[in-house]
Amino acid sequence: QVQLVESGGGLVQAGESLRLSCAASGSLYSTHNMGWYWQAPGKQREMVAVMPRSNRPTDADSVKGRFTISRDSAKMVYLQMNSLKPEDTGVYYCVAGPSSWTPRGRPPPYWGQGTQVTVSS
Repeated sequence: QVQLVESGGGLVQAGESLRLSCAASGSLYSTHNMGWYWQAPGKQREMVAVMPRSNRPTDADSVKGRFTISRDSAKMVYLQMNSLKPEDTGVYYCVAGPSSWTPRGRPPPYWGQGTQVTVSS
């Protein structure tokens, strides 16, 4: 129904940057919201940022600190990760959902397989 494929992860030194990309296939309805979750080793998955296709600001589109989410005209979503820290290490997942879905209270309906980000000191 919906497929999400992440790329751009890797191994970097602290202070460096990465740009994650996600390519989506599926209905426009199911990919209205797209964004990123992450999972640190031994931790629960958490939201990084989610953005609707309209790119209008909403609570679901919050982006913290050094990371910036963006979308283009295609079914692509990006996460620019600057000033990376070792504690950012983990698996980053592209996520998607319909307009009715918001991160608060529910997990995303659709998940990619994840891309590993490792930040060394």
